[in-house]
Amino acid sequence: MTRGILGAGAYTPANRIPASAFEDAWGSFDAPGVETKAVPDADEDALTMAVEAARRALSAAGADGGDLESLSLATTTPPLAEEDLTPRLGSYLDAPADADRRFYGGHTRAGVDALVDALGREGPALVVAADCPAGEPDDTREHAAGAGAAAFLVGADAPATVVDTATAAEVRPGTRFRRSGSEDVEGLDVGTYDRAAFTEPIAAAVEALDDDATGECDAVAVQAPNGKLPYRTDLDAEAIAAVETVSELGETAAASVPLGVARAFESGHERTLAVAWGSGAGATALRIEGTAPVEASLAGEQKLDYAAYLRRRGDVVGEKPDGGAAHVPVPTWRRSLPQRHRHEAGRCPECEAVAFPPEGACPDCRALVEFETVAPARVGVVEAATTIGRGGAPPEFAEQQARQGAFGVAIARFDAGDGAVSLPIQVVGEAEVGDRVRAVPRRIYVEEGVPRYGLKALPEGQSSAD
Repeated sequence: MTRGILGAGAYTPANRIPASAFEDAWGSFDAPGVETKAVPDADEDALTMAVEAARRALSAAGADGGDLESLSLATTTPPLAEEDLTPRLGSYLDAPADADRRFYGGHTRAGVDALVDALGREGPALVVAADCPAGEPDDTREHAAGAGAAAFLVGADAPATVVDTATAAEVRPGTRFRRSGSEDVEGLDVGTYDRAAFTEPIAAAVEALDDDATGECDAVAVQAPNGKLPYRTDLDAEAIAAVETVSELGETAAASVPLGVARAFESGHERTLAVAWGSGAGATALRIEGTAPVEASLAGEQKLDYAAYLRRRGDVVGEKPDGGAAHVPVPTWRRSLPQRHRHEAGRCPECEAVAFPPEGACPDCRALVEFETVAPARVGVVEAATTIGRGGAPPEFAEQQARQGAFGVAIARFDAGDGAVSLPIQVVGEAEVGDRVRAVPRRIYVEEGVPRYGLKALPEGQSSAD
């Protein structure tokens, strides 16, 4: 029974900064071929983008998180340097607790390596690659750095199959690296040495495939540190241009090739060559035949100037104030994660009323019962709303406000089974009574060094997962 890709999903932040904004600020833009870059909001990171892409892949394949037997996450920019992020990802998706978990990082071909490994497992396997690299403000890698995520559901009898894989490596240190304790990608920038470190492993990996991959494939998803380097390879330039994302999203590290594969599926290409590269230097090449259903939204609606871009990065934001308006210990926060990650509600078995949170006595019949789990809809309606302006945010949210601006707080009503639940929720931006909003994964705040995640309300019409 052949395993392959059952469905794909892709997500990018709505914010975009054009190359011209860097030219105005620095006098030049040092990322050839990049026209705009995707920029995460202050409350977005690799994990929140991974959830968005994963939801889309599951939806495209007609599956849900409870079907998963394994879950893999690949990123070079985890929000914490040491912590397994797959339990949090699985919690958002309601994946089984005994599903196999794998984390991949440390180099930009991690996303494709995770996909290759998933092909060798049994049962439905979800692979997610999400990244948002950064560099020093005047560095070429920072000028190129973008953001995005892509996910694939792998399983049997798939419409898109990986018919061949190959790897190659050659020792080439110094082309791209990130020091311990640093968030910034660096490189030695040694001209021909860097080009050879990129092109030679890629050529060797492609040559190691069984067939003439370049001659047969009409789409080539290749690693793109910028918009010029992929065309320095011997791969077909037209096939590269057909599915590249770097020109509009910037350099997306471990998500670069997965995003290209998702675009190939979206465009209906039946023969795709995927080639991921990681500094060091090594490459992994895949030949994919067929196309899988895909849900993707790579458009960006919000244009940023350079000052707003620096705010989103946190480069021009002061220190977070001490204290908190309502300290919630981590153990207490953990007990409420089904509600925070999935808005999980409960149905009373006596009167069928829906309760949120699903604890204590039934709000209607007052019976002490064991509630039946109900998953509310992700789309709801605002019943009450206000806006938290500058200086009005509790200390936990002061940094977010400084980076992202005023935000709304609302009471939103979500259908849940035969009933509905109304709950308080922070809004991404602002919303008015009667607006339709979508519950999206976001970082709520950081306390005691630990990022705390939940759901926020995004007004409909803005970019998010369905």
